[in-house]
Amino acid sequence: MSGAELCHRHTVDGLFRAHYRWLCAFLRGHVHDRASSEDIAAETFAQLLQAPALTAIREPRALLTTIARRLLYQRWRRADLERRHRQSIDVDYAASPEDLVTLSQTLHRLDHSLQRLPGKVRTTFLLARIDGLTYPQIAAELGISQRSVSVYMTRSQALCDRHSANQFLQDKRSA
Repeated sequence: MSGAELCHRHTVDGLFRAHYRWLCAFLRGHVHDRASSEDIAAETFAQLLQAPALTAIREPRALLTTIARRLLYQRWRRADLERRHRQSIDVDYAASPEDLVTLSQTLHRLDHSLQRLPGKVRTTFLLARIDGLTYPQIAAELGISQRSVSVYMTRSQALCDRHSANQFLQDKRSA
C-alpha cells in the first residue's frame, strides 16, 4: 500500500469517527429505520474509501450528504422499480408466493450485478431504464458525451444479457 493510499484511509477513518453518528441521524429523517440509515451511512463511507485519494475537504458533511443522498435515491429507484414490476405481474396474473420470491431473488441478483458496474455506467443504465431519459438527456445530466452514454449502455446491456443467460441456465437445472 502506497503512502497516498494509507493517508487516504487515515483521512476516511477520521471522517468516519467524526461524522458517522451525525450521518446516521441525518439519514434517519429520510428512511425512518435505524438499520437502513446505518446501512446507507456505512455504504457512504465505503464509497468514499473506494474513491481516488482525496484532497483537503473543506465541507466534509456536504460531501457525505451528497454521497448519502445519491445512495438514498438509488434505493428509492430500486424500490420503485420493484413495486412497478410487482404491479405489472399482479395485473398480468395472480402470482403465487413462490413466483414472487423467485422474482424478488432475481431482482436482488440483478441489483447485485449492477452494483459491480462502475458508478457512471450504473447511473447511465438507471437513468435510461428507470427514469426513461434519452441518450442526449443522460449525457447532459452526467456531463459526458453521447458516445460515452452509448458505450456505457452497451456495457450494462451485456451485463443484463449475461445475467439473463445465467438465470436461464439456473432455471434449466432446477426444472
